[in-house]
Amino acid sequence: MNQSASLRTANESSIYYPGWGVAVAAFIGVMTSFAPIVPYTFSLFLNPLHAAFGWQREAIGGTFGLAAITVALVSPGIGVLLDRYPPRRIILPCILVFALALASLSRLGPNIGRLYITFFILGLVANGTAQFAYTRTMLTWFRKHRGFALALILTGSGVGSIFIPPATQWVIDHRGWRSAYLFLGGVALLGFPLTALLVRNRPAAHLQEEPVPTSGVSVGAALCTIAFWVLAIITILSAFSENGLVTNLAAILTEHGVTAQMAAFALSVRGGAGILARLGVGLWVDRFSPQRIQTFVLSLAAVGTLILAFAGTSASALAGAALLGIGLGSEADVAPYLLARYFGRKHFSVLYGLTWTAYAVGGGIGPVVIGHLYDRVGSYEPRLIVGLAVIAFAAAAVSLLLRSDDREAAEYEEFTSQSAMPLKE
Repeated sequence: MNQSASLRTANESSIYYPGWGVAVAAFIGVMTSFAPIVPYTFSLFLNPLHAAFGWQREAIGGTFGLAAITVALVSPGIGVLLDRYPPRRIILPCILVFALALASLSRLGPNIGRLYITFFILGLVANGTAQFAYTRTMLTWFRKHRGFALALILTGSGVGSIFIPPATQWVIDHRGWRSAYLFLGGVALLGFPLTALLVRNRPAAHLQEEPVPTSGVSVGAALCTIAFWVLAIITILSAFSENGLVTNLAAILTEHGVTAQMAAFALSVRGGAGILARLGVGLWVDRFSPQRIQTFVLSLAAVGTLILAFAGTSASALAGAALLGIGLGSEADVAPYLLARYFGRKHFSVLYGLTWTAYAVGGGIGPVVIGHLYDRVGSYEPRLIVGLAVIAFAAAAVSLLLRSDDREAAEYEEFTSQSAMPLKE
């Protein structure tokens, strides 16, 4: 390779830079990972599984809760493995296990324990297939364009959430729910070839030196602050509301008179709105108060939930889903900025990981509670969904407790200017 070609391949701004190939492979991997497949298709199977086996909504919703809690518990261990071994050694086996587990659901029988075991396995490997795993590799390749590269792979899950639910619903309608699980198993394998071919850490000899993050409070000190627990409560409440609604959304809308295809399309609209909101919030958060942006987007999510509580037409279903996507799709982007502002960079990753645990707690309980209430009432009455809207409004109200001062703003500017670590989920 001549000198000019060598310079092009070492320059992040060049289309020849190998890191962009890694980014594309990571985008495909995330697009077909746990994040867009399991949450966004879960509700499509509620009615078919209930019709086939008579399982109650609470019992089925518990499988999602089990997967969410499992994700929270095993993610630190996956992080340790990614630190010690090349990423492909972790990601590729996780993709295979994830795909086989999904496909195995096509063989479900009347014993619901089989469904719980499978969702436990899905939770074990979930973050080994998603942005959690790919992000670590991207950080080794990018510094100047790190934010854009991370945004590229993070939008993979949003793109997947647009196309996968309608396609799954089509298979359910025309081939049955068993074939739909086989279809999802095949979709989960689409990221395997490019990951095997391209995803790898940048060679250590070429890594650029970066500032060592030394500023920031200790984990113990952060846990003793009101700000951290306010952020944790916001995360739990928003996750409870979001997952409680999204995992039942298709069943809710069809019960209210919306067609199954339109209900699936509403899930796609929610994902697409989340993509646009993520990009918009990424621009706004550098110019306006992150606390106020968080309050605003959470309020939008609450309004969207309220609309969905009474959605009986396609227009209202799509409007509610869009507002839900704008609110809860972008709120997750604000949380890391606020963590950095309040607590600095030194222990950012540990504190960010703890917010994943908080999200899993809220996200795991939400579907179980809504399923339990459905079983008691016998339908998705508007008052049940209004309850989720109230919880979302509560999250917005709690966010008003967050305050910033000049010292925090200065630390935040230092954090973002040095770009020592990623700020987006």
